[in-house]
Amino acid sequence: MTVDNRKILLVEDEAAIREAIVAYLENEGYLVTAVDDGQEALEEFAADFFGLVILDLMLPKVSGEKVCHTIRETSDIPIIMLTAKGEVEDRITGLELGADDYLVKPFSPRELVARVRALLRRAHIADEPAHERLDFGPLVIDVPGHKVTLQDEEVELTASEFKLLVTLSRNPGRVYSRMELVEKVLGYDYDGYERTIDSHVKNLRAKLHDDPREPRWLYTVHGAGYRFENNAV
Repeated sequence: MTVDNRKILLVEDEAAIREAIVAYLENEGYLVTAVDDGQEALEEFAADFFGLVILDLMLPKVSGEKVCHTIRETSDIPIIMLTAKGEVEDRITGLELGADDYLVKPFSPRELVARVRALLRRAHIADEPAHERLDFGPLVIDVPGHKVTLQDEEVELTASEFKLLVTLSRNPGRVYSRMELVEKVLGYDYDGYERTIDSHVKNLRAKLHDDPREPRWLYTVHGAGYRFENNAV
């Protein structure tokens, strides 16, 4: 069996929110499995092939953080975190755990559906060239294959991390503002998501063993954004 992009695992312990999300998603043609605790979420995830997970942060039995971490051990499918916590650092923590996006309650179910569409579109790129290989010596990016290798070892990236790396590396030396990267990677034009990009860059650097103090690939351009450099030797 393979991943089915129509199938969504929803993990939300508040019945009213869960039912509203299910109604909106099913109206858009998605097949939703809805559970209300972290333990059941892990069991459902292990038993089926979902295209995306919508995950509340504060859950009974097993926390949303633990569920996210466990999923990320074996899968790079998109994860959207939901939470009542609105502080910036709480959002950053969720992203650093491997979530691709983050919504703070209360939110519009229509906005959630829009984000689901955008993440699935970017996770399963349909309009990429049939053959595109970005070769930077020890770092190789197989775009249609959604595969990154470093020193011949595969690097596991989330959908958003992969899209971010591809966007930057296609134009070495070009500086992208955070807002440009939000639009290209996440597909949104809302204000306030620049810190999301910072979190994805931080995760990407860790996975590529790229020291931000002495970068090889990913450079911070203070006051401007980020750029990728081809420093293959």
